[in-house]
Amino acid sequence: MTKDLFTPLQLGRLQLPNRILMAPLTRNRAARPGNVPHALNALYYAQRATAGLIITEASPISPTAHGYPATPGIHGAEQVAGWRLVTDAVHEKGGRIYIQLWHVGRISHPSLQPDGALPVAPSAIRPEGQAFTYEGLQDFVTPRALETSEIPALLEDYRNAAKNAFSAGFDGVEIHGANGYLLDQFLRDRSNHRTDAYGGTIENRSRLLREVTAAVSEEIGPDRVGVRISPINPFNDIADSNPQALFEHVAEELSPLGLAYLHVMEGGIGAGESGPTFDFAALRRKFNGNYVANAGYDKVRANAAIADGKADAIAFGVPYIANPDLVERYARNAALNEPDPNTFYGGDEKGYTDYPTL
Repeated sequence: MTKDLFTPLQLGRLQLPNRILMAPLTRNRAARPGNVPHALNALYYAQRATAGLIITEASPISPTAHGYPATPGIHGAEQVAGWRLVTDAVHEKGGRIYIQLWHVGRISHPSLQPDGALPVAPSAIRPEGQAFTYEGLQDFVTPRALETSEIPALLEDYRNAAKNAFSAGFDGVEIHGANGYLLDQFLRDRSNHRTDAYGGTIENRSRLLREVTAAVSEEIGPDRVGVRISPINPFNDIADSNPQALFEHVAEELSPLGLAYLHVMEGGIGAGESGPTFDFAALRRKFNGNYVANAGYDKVRANAAIADGKADAIAFGVPYIANPDLVERYARNAALNEPDPNTFYGGDEKGYTDYPTL
């Protein structure tokens, strides 16, 4: 039987009714103070509950993990209670939902850090570009290199975030190892100039991602854990001298852990952004588990990828912003709503919960 987007899929502990996943999408609409999810966020996710799986917007694992205004955390009791509103609303609609665990690393600003501290990173290398702050765009600063002795506490932050996600009613978690944030910064030789066990060789630079994944898996079970990577995405001034070797190693290392899936961004975030040519089929071969593909897929391309065995499921980002009923629209070959980029980040219900369904 030929598989397509509407073929059910066993993803870890979950039986998905379809292979249309909602990709993580930062929307900057958490309540302040406290970066707490609230009723509007619950409505937004519940509207999209027909997805095979919702992966939430990235959620900082600790106070120092924040790098943008109004992003909902998963490190405090109030945030856990706020996320419970979201998971209850999605589950009431029959949906399934994972939370994406996030540490931004150097992609932050002292104004977003506790006591105005410097952001942390693998090495004290300032990224090109500007931080989004409550006072508007500000140049990135040179971050502080994490001490080797601080790594165990960082692992504990990830473990606690996974525990909190469980308390908040999530079906699982996705570890954000992509898009130039902390774990990706450790992976890449452009941003990681360390000389300890977490720097230098590909094995060493992959160590933190592996240790984080193992800690989170130990906490909630590996079949409730996914990992997201973005081998050729240049976003946030990230690059590596040999991404093919690096990410084949990452896929190989994660493979025996028994994870729910590996989520691979097969391009860049911005329109027309792309890095070097890359053999994604090699990752598919190296990772023994569900392979979720993402970046620029439409229905036709997605169905072809699943039918050809190139992916087990497809995560859709921007289409889900404007089409809460994306599953129904794809099932009926209906036209899609056009998204309004002016309302992607921050604001109220406009461009968030007011897109029409069929």
